[in-house]
Amino acid sequence: MTDWRLHGQERYLRQAELCYRTYEIYRKGWDHDHCEFCQGKFAIQGGDFTEGYATADHYRWICKNCYMDFKDIFDWKIIPSDDRPASPVIRAQ
Repeated sequence: MTDWRLHGQERYLRQAELCYRTYEIYRKGWDHDHCEFCQGKFAIQGGDFTEGYATADHYRWICKNCYMDFKDIFDWKIIPSDDRPASPVIRAQ
C-alpha cells in the first residue's frame, strides 16, 4: 500500500497498544502533539483534534481517521483508557 502518510511508523507502532482518550499534554511546556500519520494537530484547544488514540504512555497520538485507515495493517490492540493523568516518560532526543 502506498500512502503519503506512511513513512516508517511500523518500526514503533506495529502491534502497539492504544487507548481512545481525550488529549492531554505529554509534559510541561508542550501545548500540542500531531497525529503520527496525517500530522493533524492534537490540542486541548485550537487544534484539529481534542481526542484520539494514544499509546499507553500517551506519547504518540493517532486521529480517528488514520486509526480506521491503518488499524488492520498495524494490528493495534485497544486497551481501556483511564481518567488519571499520564505519567510522563522522558525520552532521549
